[in-house]
Amino acid sequence: MKRRFLLLVVGALMMTTTAVAKVHVPLSVSVYADDETPMTHGHPKSPIDPPLLYIEDFTLFFEAYHPDYILNIKDEDGDVVFTTTVYSAQTQVVLPSTFSGDYEVELVMGNWLFTGYINL
Repeated sequence: MKRRFLLLVVGALMMTTTAVAKVHVPLSVSVYADDETPMTHGHPKSPIDPPLLYIEDFTLFFEAYHPDYILNIKDEDGDVVFTTTVYSAQTQVVLPSTFSGDYEVELVMGNWLFTGYINL
């Protein structure tokens, strides 16, 4: 009985420690258009909810069920220093460990742009 209780307490502490280490990255929402992505003429009456994004060390964590995104990481000068496609089955992306400083995170989904900031 004591053994089960001890395992339960240790498991709860490990989950608490893991949950605290991840930091939520707040994302703003805007409409995105470039020369190749035409703007649609009707927008929903309420804005789309931004995805949930967390960071721990050099790893970005996404919610379990999400659409495909194009992920761009921009440096302080606004230059794209990292880009990849985050497929719906992916829940995490590891960034290069050579990054240091403040970066802008962009998630592009169709005509929607989600923007946030991280510090590595």
